[in-house]
Parts: sequence; structure tokens; C-alpha cells
Amino acid sequence: MARIKYYYDTETCKYERVKTKTSDVVMNALGILSLTVAMAVGLLILYTNYFESPKELILKNEVKELEFYYDKLSKDVKNLNDILGDVEHRDDNIYRVVLGAEPIDKAIRNAGAGGADRYEDIREKSIDHEDMVIGLNEKVDLLRRKLYIESKSQDEVVKLAEKKEKLYAAIPAIQPVSNKQLLALASGFGWRTHPIYKVKKMHTGIDFAASIGTPIYATADGTVAEVSVKFSGYGKMVEVDHGFGYRTRYAHMHEFAVRSGQTVKRGDLIGYVGNTGLSTAPHLHYEVLINGSQVDPVHYFYNDLTAAEYEKVLELASIENQSLGM
Repeated sequence: MARIKYYYDTETCKYERVKTKTSDVVMNALGILSLTVAMAVGLLILYTNYFESPKELILKNEVKELEFYYDKLSKDVKNLNDILGDVEHRDDNIYRVVLGAEPIDKAIRNAGAGGADRYEDIREKSIDHEDMVIGLNEKVDLLRRKLYIESKSQDEVVKLAEKKEKLYAAIPAIQPVSNKQLLALASGFGWRTHPIYKVKKMHTGIDFAASIGTPIYATADGTVAEVSVKFSGYGKMVEVDHGFGYRTRYAHMHEFAVRSGQTVKRGDLIGYVGNTGLSTAPHLHYEVLINGSQVDPVHYFYNDLTAAEYEKVLELASIENQSLGM
């Protein structure tokens, strides 16, 4: 119930009832409303300045979470770059050195992905932390390119290794007959006295003295290029093409154990020692040819000899004696 107000009228000397005007009520109400709104705005400003809204808290947590994952991804990219760097180092300084290949230029490995507008779609979206997002994309793109280059390099290294393996298998690296006591080598490569003409002639191979029927072995992997029979010169002869410019020739044989076109491996039986052609005693005349030119076979006997045995073979091969055949 509203309280009734009175005032003292000096003229009538009586208390008169206060009559409230409508305009006064309205003005009072407006005043109270204005004060209330002003206080509400002040409280709102105070709250927003010192307190965060639930939405802001959610967004802030999302930003922190994104920053956490960004930092984690950046560290992962760096770790992958470090690991890839180790692989690149081994590739350039170990694998390629061993296989005789040139290392990949660093400028090629570190080349950028290129394209000024590569990240234009990110810029067009005007997203927050644009520089961070583009920077991470650049690191990932560089890592992807380096991985691609290293993948191609590894493919090349595998091919080089396979080729190197075939090359090693193609080198005539063993003696063609069993010579454990190192007594079979009868005459070496170089100027020797011809057994028939008794004059100095170039001896283009090595003579291994052995009884007729002694097994003869291929000294490297290859394909039998020629199996021939002549009544002079090399007599019964086998020639093997090993590839990479290497060929071996086995002359004065008694019998063959291979045919032309046959594939052989190092150590495979190819025939037997004989005394055919221009020969004065049972022996094997063995030659090594590189790109068509005869070279000293003794320099290739490293796969079945110790260092001391190899020195002994070199000494025996250097003796200027009489050859057993041409």
C-alpha cells in the first residue's frame, strides 16, 4: 500500500495532502531506469574487462590446443628432417663413395617447392595465425621434396649396387686350376723363350702345368663365347665373355665341359687340361683380356690366395723361363 504524503500549508495553517503529478511519476521512473541502465552497462564493462565469457573460454582453450598441436607437429617435422639428414649423409658419404658415384648436390636436396601462389588459398581465407600455418606448410613441402629426392637416390644406389655386384662377379679373380701348393704355375706373362722357335716372344697368358684331365674352372661369371678346335695355335680352346669388357681364354684343352652360349658361374667346370695345338707338354694356357687386349692374369688372383701366397705367385710368374706353348 502506497504511503500518503502531507505538507503543512502556512496560509491555511493545515496539513494538506501532496498531490503527485503524472509527469513527476514519469520523470522519476525515467531517472530510476536511466540509473539502472547505467549501472548495468558499468557492471557489464567491468565484467567483460576482468572476467571471460564461456564462449571466450572455449575459444581460448581451442587456441591453446591448436598451439600445442602446432608445436608438436613442428617438432615432428624437425625430427623427421634430422633423421632424413642422417640418411642423406650416409647416402652421400658412404653408399655413393663405396659404389663410386658422385654425391647429390646440396642445392638440389634443399631446393624449394617453388610457386609464388602456392599458398594463395590460405591467404584468401584470412585465417588467424596465417604465418604459422604457411610456415608449417613450407616445412612439410620441403620435407616431402627431400624425401622424394632421397627415394630416387636410393633407387639409383640399389641399381649401382646390383651393377657393382655383377661387376665383381665378372672379374676373373681365381686361378683356373687347383694350385694349392703354388707349383702349377710354369710360365708367366711377358717376354718368354718360345718352346719351339727358341726365340723371345711375347707370352700373352700364364701356363699352368698339370696332368691331362685336370679340371679347369671358370674364373668369373659369364657366357661361353667360343668353343673351338684347331690343330695348331691354341688347340682346343674355350673363351668366356664376362661382360664389362672382361674375357678369359683357356687353351690346349683335352676335353670340353661346356658349349657355346652356355652361362657359367665362377668355379664352374668348363673342361680339362690337355696337350693340343702348339704345345710341348700338358698344360693350360690361360689369358685375361680387357676390351680386347691381353693383360697379366696374375694381377687378378686375389680371391683364392692369401697375401703371402699372392707374393709367391708373383715371384714365380716373374721368372723369365720357357713357355709351354704359344
